[in-house]
Amino acid sequence: MDVKQSMRDILRAESEAILSIPVSDAYDAAVDAIVEHVHHRKGKLVTAGMGKAGQIAMNIATTFSSTGTPAVNLHPSEAQHGDLGVVQPDDIVLLVSNSGKTREIIELIELLHGLYSDIPIIVITGAPDSPLAKAADITLLTAKAPEVCPLGLTPTTSTTMMTVIGDVLVVNVMRRIGFTADDYAKRHHGGYLGTAARAQNSGK
Repeated sequence: MDVKQSMRDILRAESEAILSIPVSDAYDAAVDAIVEHVHHRKGKLVTAGMGKAGQIAMNIATTFSSTGTPAVNLHPSEAQHGDLGVVQPDDIVLLVSNSGKTREIIELIELLHGLYSDIPIIVITGAPDSPLAKAADITLLTAKAPEVCPLGLTPTTSTTMMTVIGDVLVVNVMRRIGFTADDYAKRHHGGYLGTAARAQNSGK
């Protein structure tokens, strides 16, 4: 198979996987919870994941922060060595794990509940019956789609779906809080995006 045909197959497979993500009331609940805890109670969003899922969690946190919703990424292993101290009573947590069985994330939930027993937890996972899904207050499911990796092992399709779910949350929270181009420009001064945001705002 040549690269162009492989590319077509990958684009088709990942597009179909994205379209098969279950649309549910859990998204309304997740957006409501993030807005309540971050924008009304003045807490923050704390994201976490391990490995590739951890990189997705970090991306979600930075995207939220640049769009008006304060967020930090907490490394699950470092949390066990003092970084858990970044978590405060009115925060809300978003955990990312495709298998829903990641040991470090399960341990992180235990640590979080030991610190603040009622801290709300949102989980993005592909396993509805997993320990993480059962421990979550809100579960956002990816589709049961195979990885496009030829071994069927490397996180590829799953991380694409997790990223899209993060985008759904970010965009809908932005809409709920009325985030504007002026707000964006204040948080993103440098580079092309900062220039574009200021231009968009000045043109109104």
